Amino acid sequence: MLENIAILRDGRSKRVSSFDRTGRNKDCLNIGKGEEVVLADIKGSGVIRHIWFTIMAGDNYLRRMVLRAYWDGMEHPSVEAPIGDFFGIGHAQLAPLNTAVFSISSSDFFGPKAGMNCYWPMPFSDGARITVANECDGDVMAFYYYVDYDELDSPPQNMGRFHAWWNRNNPCTPPKQAPKDPDVNLSDKDNYLIADIKGRGHYVGCNLSIHNLYGGWWGEGDDMFMVDGVKWPPDMHGTGSEDYFGHAWGMQVQNAFIYNGVSYHKKGTEPAQINERITVYRFHINDPVLFHKSLRVSIEHGHANDRCDDYCSTAYWYQVLPHKKFPEFPKVEDRLPRPDVNVHVQAVDLPIPIRDGRHRSGMPFAPLDLVPQKGTRSRRSK
Repeated sequence: MLENIAILRDGRSKRVSSFDRTGRNKDCLNIGKGEEVVLADIKGSGVIRHIWFTIMAGDNYLRRMVLRAYWDGMEHPSVEAPIGDFFGIGHAQLAPLNTAVFSISSSDFFGPKAGMNCYWPMPFSDGARITVANECDGDVMAFYYYVDYDELDSPPQNMGRFHAWWNRNNPCTPPKQAPKDPDVNLSDKDNYLIADIKGRGHYVGCNLSIHNLYGGWWGEGDDMFMVDGVKWPPDMHGTGSEDYFGHAWGMQVQNAFIYNGVSYHKKGTEPAQINERITVYRFHINDPVLFHKSLRVSIEHGHANDRCDDYCSTAYWYQVLPHKKFPEFPKVEDRLPRPDVNVHVQAVDLPIPIRDGRHRSGMPFAPLDLVPQKGTRSRRSK
């Protein structure tokens, strides 16, 4: 990266920000409940180089507020994600983060706040529009922001348009396939979907947030990349969840590196680690996944999809426009973090009971005396 810093570039450095136009110190927006505001509406050609936010808002604002970006006059957004997940941390939580493309400086100053930075280049040839929607229970009292960009006289050449898409399965669905051996998975159809892209471009990474509903080790899921069409085996087949995210023998939760690691971790309830919450990330900065017609990125939820934890993700990629329209964005209630499950009671909405024999992740579950209650079923139920 640094070898290019001395190369002189064309264009002019510009910024759109929330500074107080009266010259006073109210350098922020107040965003009313249910309001969507335009942060930047840039004409012509350019490349966004840096985005910075800091926000004062109510509970779960990191999931309730939605960031969208539109390039080159497109009707549908190329970026659509909750603000917290976009910047690399799920579960509506904040934590310090320092990566190649995102950094977060978190604070508990009168409640959870942070300086959130994004350094993905975002080219455009015919305008850029960035919006944020407030779907909190009340007003967002203070929303500060910078959008720093290069203004260009002509469209940037040979540059894809930046995309980010948020997805969630709460909980993940069990396999629809019924092989004789449930330990075998020879398809990506039942995997958790990270990205489903049409067109030409390259995939540059994702974050994945897991709420551990079963206890034990949530991983062992293989990543699969279907490039330019579905086939078996896939063009790129991984060996386990922690392996794709650049760790090994589980996730080392204290390690957050510039291209991969753990951005957030909250321990679960001992001894089984039920309700563990974790966000992991992998950025393909030096090894983007190239595609010419399509790309499908998925990962097993447990080996052969034998677990149904709560998964959500943000995928990042560049591609030529127009892009495939995203599915309808989930409503607030479908985005909020799931409440902790009662350690002694199996939640009724888990499609695969915890005691199901398919859970062979190599880490035994702690024997808990689980009592069924109204609206729930025992972990020992079938």
